[in-house]
Amino acid sequence: MSSAALRVLWVRGPGAVLPAVASSSPFGPFELHPSADLDEAAKRLAADRFDAVVIAARTVDARKLLTWPALTQAASEPALLVLTSDEPGAELATLLVRKGAQDVLPLAIDAVDALPRAIRLAIERKSQERLARKAFATDLMTGLPNQGQLIEHMNQLIALREREPAPMALLAVRVEGLGSTETRLGSEAANVLRRKIAVRLRVGVRASDLVASLGTDAFAVLLPRFQDPQDADRVAAKLCSALHPPFTMAGRHVSIAVACGVARYPDDGKDAAGLLRRAVGLAASAPAQGRADGSAADAANDPG
Repeated sequence: MSSAALRVLWVRGPGAVLPAVASSSPFGPFELHPSADLDEAAKRLAADRFDAVVIAARTVDARKLLTWPALTQAASEPALLVLTSDEPGAELATLLVRKGAQDVLPLAIDAVDALPRAIRLAIERKSQERLARKAFATDLMTGLPNQGQLIEHMNQLIALREREPAPMALLAVRVEGLGSTETRLGSEAANVLRRKIAVRLRVGVRASDLVASLGTDAFAVLLPRFQDPQDADRVAAKLCSALHPPFTMAGRHVSIAVACGVARYPDDGKDAAGLLRRAVGLAASAPAQGRADGSAADAANDPG
């Protein structure tokens, strides 16, 4: 276990009394930050970071947590535990868990051993959840967002576009040469090549643009905003050109060929899945430009 103190926001609801948890528990150490009510807790959550939030409430008041404006924030990063004055019932306990609470426990819980243990395990479970979400949303080979994360991000942007119309474009980049690189140099070389391609794509766009992985031989670039309708085509041409120079791996040159497809919102579709299908389809039908033989020639000082 880490020796760093775990920061716990300690929230007392109306009529409830928080247990006296020892900050030096074997499951800690804990750094307790008392908060007199939910309003104060909301301000603390907006201004600071906590590993856990523990809310004590009379059971009759616990249902009000379901409509507490800061509930999402309290359950997003910290581990949230709710302590109720008596049994909350299966329905309320289930609703609180669905809203993000790690557990719903009685206020009468043993504060010497059981409560510190529950807080520590809730923090560990929350940490594992974050790791799982990150792994699910990331292509582990390149570190880029994967297709699911791309779709989610696009859906959020499209929801905003319904209120504030603005052009948006999705580029699909199809790569030829990864298979032959794997055949000639091995699977790890092909993985390194994918990572190098990802780096060139990220370098070639703005910080506000999103580069994502679409599988072993395709990438996507989301352009959330641009001025000129031709900007998307210019970015696509720029990225394809950036991928044409050979890549250097272990002192060898490896070349690829690329094809791009561009789908524009709202002209080519008004939903994320439709725009992705359009862009990928155009990239699949477009002729790939460059060399895709995956050949490995001796390299000089190419940093690619």
